Amino acid sequence: MSYVSEVYQTLCDKYPNEPEFLQAVKEVLNSIEPIIKANEARYRSIALLERMVEPERIISFRVPWIDDEGKVRVNRGFRVQFSSAIGPYKGGLRFLTGLPIGGGKGGSDFDPHGKSDREVMLFCQSFMNELFKHIGADVDVPAGDIGVGAREVGYLYGQYKRLTGLYEGVLTGKGLSYGGSLARTEATGYGLLYITERMIREAGRTIEGCTVVVSGSGNVALHAIEKALAMGAKVVTASDSGGYIYDPDGINIELLKTIKLQDRARISRYAELVPSAEYHEGEKPWGVRCDIALPCAIQNEINKEDAERLIGNGCWCVAEGANMPSSLEAINVYLENSILFMPAKAANAGGVAVSALEMSQDSQRLNWTFEEVDERLKGIMNSIYDKVTSAAERYGCKGNFVIGANIAGFEKVAEAMEAQGIV
Repeated sequence: MSYVSEVYQTLCDKYPNEPEFLQAVKEVLNSIEPIIKANEARYRSIALLERMVEPERIISFRVPWIDDEGKVRVNRGFRVQFSSAIGPYKGGLRFLTGLPIGGGKGGSDFDPHGKSDREVMLFCQSFMNELFKHIGADVDVPAGDIGVGAREVGYLYGQYKRLTGLYEGVLTGKGLSYGGSLARTEATGYGLLYITERMIREAGRTIEGCTVVVSGSGNVALHAIEKALAMGAKVVTASDSGGYIYDPDGINIELLKTIKLQDRARISRYAELVPSAEYHEGEKPWGVRCDIALPCAIQNEINKEDAERLIGNGCWCVAEGANMPSSLEAINVYLENSILFMPAKAANAGGVAVSALEMSQDSQRLNWTFEEVDERLKGIMNSIYDKVTSAAERYGCKGNFVIGANIAGFEKVAEAMEAQGIV
C-alpha cells in the first residue's frame, strides 16, 4: 500500500463520522501523490503526512446564553487550530448547524435565523467568553463565515476587547471604524472573478458576453455577480436555501443587494418584483444553460449529476467561490470533459488574502484606499494563478488546476514543517 493510501485509510478508521473532512483530505492526497512518491522515504521518516492531516488542536466548549423570553439556552462552540506551520491560525467562524472541519476553522451549532439582534449579541458575547483564551493577533485570527457577518464580528470583537483590554487585529472582517479594511466585503467575490477571468483569458477566450450561473446570495455570491457584470458577462441566477431565481434579462444586482442585505428577505422576493424572473423552489441552478458556473453557496452543492447537467447545457468553465462546493465525483466529471476548472483553495482565496491585508493595516495603524487594496487583491490572485499553473506543469499536468493548487499549497507547508522539526 502506498504512503498516501496508508495515511488515508488510517484517517478513515479514526474519523468514520467526518465525511467532509475525509473528502477534503482525499482530494488533496490524490492530487499530491506524484510529489509524495518522489520524496516518499524522506516524508515517511518524519511522518510528514500523518502530522499534516491531524489538527494541532481542537477546542470544544459550551455557550450558554439567555433568549428574549428569559430562557437559558446552551449551544456548543468549536475552534479547530489545524496548522501554524506558516503563520498564525486563520479561518472563519460559522454559526450554522453542522460544522465541517478544516484548516483553521470554527463555529457553533447556533442558528442565527429568526433571532433578534439582542439574542445574537448575547450569544456572540458568551461564545467569545471562552474563545478569547485561545486566540490573538499573533496566535489565531478568526473571521466571519456562513451566518457570521459584520454584525456578529462586531459583537465578537467588542467582547474580546472588553475581556482582554487589547485593541488589536484579532478578528478580520471588522467595521471600517474599528480596524476593518476597505474591499474586505468584496474580496472573495471579486477575487473569484479576477482568477476566473485570467484562466479564461489564458485559454484564449473572453468573459465578456458570457452567460454565468451563480449559486448563493450571500456576501461572496453578491460581489461575484457584481464583478462579473462589470466585466461584461450576463449573470442569470442566484439562490438561497429555499431555491433559485432565473432572470434571462440578467440579474439586477442593486435590487438583489437590497433584498438580501437591507431587507434580509428570501430570494423569492426578487421574482415577485421582476416580471422577467422565475423562482424555482427547492431546486439548484445547475440545469440553466450557461458558459460559466460559479458555485458560491455551500459544500457539495454540485454532485456528479449536476456536473453532467452543466456540461450538457454548454458550460465550459467552473470556478468555486464556496468551500468545497463540488463533490469529488463532480470534479472528476469536469476533468474528464476538459472543463476549465479552478478549485476553491485557489479561486476563493481573495477573502483570506484581504484578511491578511487587514491584519497588516491593523499592525501598522494604517488605512489603505479601496483602490489600493483592490489592486493588491488583483496581484495576489494573479500570483496564485501563476503558482498553480507552474506547479501543475512541473508535474506534467498542464491545465489541471486541482493538482496545481494542491501541490503548490503542499510544498509551502511541507517545507516549513521540515524546517521546524518534529513539532
